[in-house]
Amino acid sequence: MIAHPLVALRHDLHQHPELSGQERETARRLIAFVQPFAPTRIVSELGGTGVAVVYDFGAGGPTLLFRAELDALPIEETNVFTHRSSRAGVSHKCGHDGHAAALAGLAPWLHNRAFEAGRVILLFQPAEETGKGARAVLDDPRFADLRPDYVFSLHNVPGYPMHEVVWVKGQFSPTVQSMAIRLYGKEAHASEPENGINPTLAVADLVRAFDARVVADPARADFALVTPIYLRVGQPDYGISAGYGEAHFTLRTWQPQPMEELVRTLTTHLDSICRVYHLQSDVRWFDYFPTTLNDTYCNAMVTKATVLAQLPIRQRPTPFKFGEDFGWFTQAFPGAMVGLGAGLDTPALHNPDYDFPDELLDTGVRLFGGIIEQFLTYASMGLRGEASLYTGARTI
Repeated sequence: MIAHPLVALRHDLHQHPELSGQERETARRLIAFVQPFAPTRIVSELGGTGVAVVYDFGAGGPTLLFRAELDALPIEETNVFTHRSSRAGVSHKCGHDGHAAALAGLAPWLHNRAFEAGRVILLFQPAEETGKGARAVLDDPRFADLRPDYVFSLHNVPGYPMHEVVWVKGQFSPTVQSMAIRLYGKEAHASEPENGINPTLAVADLVRAFDARVVADPARADFALVTPIYLRVGQPDYGISAGYGEAHFTLRTWQPQPMEELVRTLTTHLDSICRVYHLQSDVRWFDYFPTTLNDTYCNAMVTKATVLAQLPIRQRPTPFKFGEDFGWFTQAFPGAMVGLGAGLDTPALHNPDYDFPDELLDTGVRLFGGIIEQFLTYASMGLRGEASLYTGARTI
C-alpha cells in the first residue's frame, strides 16, 4: 500500500491515462483530491476539460498561476509495474501525471497558509501535446476572471540529476509546428509506370531538400530543425504504380520570424518539386507551439526559491528543443518555465518505458511553494507598509 497521498494520486493518474481533449476522468480525479483542502472555488471544463483551483487570500496582492498538464500520449507502455497503464495504446510518457500530482500537492500546502493578500490559481490544462489546450483555456470567456499577473510551469527532464532545477535565460522552448503534405499524381499499371504520375521520387526529393535546411547547432540564432515524421506512397497492391503520397514533418526554430522564413523556403521547394514531377499538392499546418518566453524577474524568483529550498540548480545555455504550449501563456503574461531533473538514467520523454519519478513530487511542491511564499509574503508586507517588492517589477 502506498502511504504518500501524492504518490497514490500520481499512480492513479498513470493507470488511467487519457488523450488530448478527452481528459474528463483525469480532471475528475484531481478535483476529488483538492476539494477537501477548501479552495475558494473550482472552475471546471475550462477550455474543454481543464480545471482551475483558486485560493484567494485577499485584495492587494498579485495573482499567480501555476500550470500542469492533463493529457497522455498514444504510446503503448512497456513497463510492468503495478501502476502501469490500464488502457491499450495510451500512457503517460511525458510525465504529465507527475506534473499534475505535484501541482495538486499545493492544495494542502495552501490550505495551511494564512497570507494576507494575493491569489493562487492551480491550472490543470488539457491538450498540451497537440498545442491546443493553452489557447483554448485563454479563449474561454471565464478565464478573464482568472487573469494572472504571473505564470509558472515546470517540466521534468531526464538526463539531468534528480531534483536539479534547470533554468534558461530568455526562453525555455522553441516555436514548433507540423505540416502534412499530400501529393496527387495518377495511378498506372505497375508494368507501365510511364502511363501514370508516381510521387515516390518527389517524396524522396522533399526529404532531401528539407533536410538541407536543417541548422542543427542549438547555439546558433538561425537554429532550424526539420524532422520527417511520417511518409507514405501508394498501397501494397503490386500491380499498381502509386499515384498518391504523403510527407509529414515537424519544424522547430528559436523564434517566430525564422519560422516564417523556413516555411516560405520549404513551400518554395515543394512547389518546385511538384512542377518537376507534374504533381498537384496541398499542405495542412497544425500542432503550433509558440516560443515559451522566460521573464527576467520571474526567473529570478524561481532561482531564489530554488536556493531557499536548498535544491541544486544550473543554467542551461540554450533552450530545450521540445515544444511547449505554455508559450501561449508567456506570450500574454510575464512568467517562467523551468526544467526539473528526473535522473541521469531515467528513460527519455516519449519512450515506451518512461515513468515519472515519484521522488520529484515533493520537490515540485517545494519549488512552487517557495515562489508563492516570496510573492505573497511581499504582498502582505506591502499591505502593512513594510515593503512591496512585486509591484512594478515586470520585465518582458
